[in-house]
Amino acid sequence: MQRLESLIRPIPNFPKQGIVYRDITPLLADPSAMQQTVQALIEPFRDTPIDMVAGMEARGFIFGALCAQQLNAGFVPLRKPGKLPHQTHSESYDLEYASNALEVHVDALGHGHRVLLVDDLIATGGTAAASCALIDRLGGTIVGCAFVVELDDLQGRTHLAQYNVHTLLHF
Repeated sequence: MQRLESLIRPIPNFPKQGIVYRDITPLLADPSAMQQTVQALIEPFRDTPIDMVAGMEARGFIFGALCAQQLNAGFVPLRKPGKLPHQTHSESYDLEYASNALEVHVDALGHGHRVLLVDDLIATGGTAAASCALIDRLGGTIVGCAFVVELDDLQGRTHLAQYNVHTLLHF
């Protein structure tokens, strides 16, 4: 994990003063680091039946789709408002520096589908909690939440207390 951590670049005061952005693009540029990241994300869930992996826009698409492929599961994109062409459900949430919403197609999951939620980062937990609410609304069962990075000071994990949360790196 030390190698992966070295590939996460801290950007102070981005996107606004007082925020330290954790830039994953150096990790994305390294094929072996990407492979190691995906394998580590799915490791605790290898023996768990998973039908679908859900990933949040945008970096969750990268890790989520790669995890889905490794798990032989489908992928569900959770998108920003207005980006999906079919009928959607929407869930609003707060970030550490703004507010937003996510949407999912109403037919993205079947009732009882077992879902692994994947994203690059958990901060305040608002995005992940909104994602879980959307999956629940569609009748999915969340088997776990996997993140590359967790910003521990923001205590986002507390919003996911009922789920199995797995994080690779803590800042």
